[in-house]
Amino acid sequence: MNSNYKILLVDDEPDIVEFLSYNLKKEGYTVLAANNGKDAIDIAKKEHPHLIILDVMMPDMDGIETCRQIREVKEIKDVLIAFLTARSEDYTQIAGFEVGADDYITKPIKPRVFISRVKALLRRLQSSVSSDTSVAFGDIRIDKEKHMIYKGKEEINLPKKEFRLFSLLSSKPGKVFTREYILEQVWGDEVVVGDRTIDVHIRKLREKIGEDHFKTVKGVGYKFDF
Repeated sequence: MNSNYKILLVDDEPDIVEFLSYNLKKEGYTVLAANNGKDAIDIAKKEHPHLIILDVMMPDMDGIETCRQIREVKEIKDVLIAFLTARSEDYTQIAGFEVGADDYITKPIKPRVFISRVKALLRRLQSSVSSDTSVAFGDIRIDKEKHMIYKGKEEINLPKKEFRLFSLLSSKPGKVFTREYILEQVWGDEVVVGDRTIDVHIRKLREKIGEDHFKTVKGVGYKFDF
């Protein structure tokens, strides 16, 4: 059961809240609810949820502004936030990621798919608190001490930059890392020829580890899924 995880649903449509709440409770999650951004921030400060599922299109304070304000509150700034919206335009997603969203869920969504996305998000909490030098994602295992990647029984020896890039992306599966952040964390103060450098390294990781694991988020950056 998932009773240790607390999820805050924020949507101004009661039917949506009721539908999502029902499916989350069936999985054993503790569910909180708010129908506007201001109440969501107050509840988050008090209850410290593990995940906030936040509608974008709300009156008074929309989801983008709510997310921005949550990221400015010290005690809850690291909470997982997934936007829930019927809008799929690229600019809306980019705006969401720029204010600190962790993921995007587009309405309408089937219950099974919704729960799968929630579980994938919450797996990040497990990986982020792990201090192990060896971390596994499905059939992929990363040994940080030996700087080695294992896929099933196959041993994959990555060059230094590819290993650092994979380590960064896999540190929070499903999280979108911006190009600027990747350059800063992987290349630091080194002279880099630009965004194309990241593209080349991502292409090499796809060839060696698997095409499906590395997703491009148009206009933003990359994420690792498993």
